[in-house]
Amino acid sequence: MKEMKQRAITLTINDEIQKMIIPPNRTLLEVLRDDLHLTGTKESCGEGVCGSCTVLVDGQPTRSCLTLAVAMEGRKITTIEGIAQGDKLHPVQEAFVNYHGIQCGFCSPGMILTAYALLEENPSPTEEEIRRAISGNVCRCTGYAKAVEAIKSLTEERR
Repeated sequence: MKEMKQRAITLTINDEIQKMIIPPNRTLLEVLRDDLHLTGTKESCGEGVCGSCTVLVDGQPTRSCLTLAVAMEGRKITTIEGIAQGDKLHPVQEAFVNYHGIQCGFCSPGMILTAYALLEENPSPTEEEIRRAISGNVCRCTGYAKAVEAIKSLTEERR
């Protein structure tokens, strides 16, 4: 079997420049977790179905398990670690904690980033819009009610 040639890439992750040399078939998820130790991004299905690996690419929710890292040069990548301000949680993260939208925590990073992107695009989504936005994030623990309450609390506070 022919050995794959390594490739030098520069990624912008959580507003920090990361330079590395990787095989061209490495996924963004693998680079985040294995190389950069940003373990907030989770792997579950490995097929882009569950949403656990969701990160933001240029502000849009993206499945990192299906995304090649080499394709991310020149793009802005934000992980769950990147929305907090130091030790202070982002309001979306706080809402998920306060409204018990987190159970096992496996889906939470992807769900929170999806909610974050929704609220950036639409500060006053309806409940239907919230449910539609997070429908691609599989949660086996909460039944979504608490996550929806958490997101709704942020829209009510903004009004």
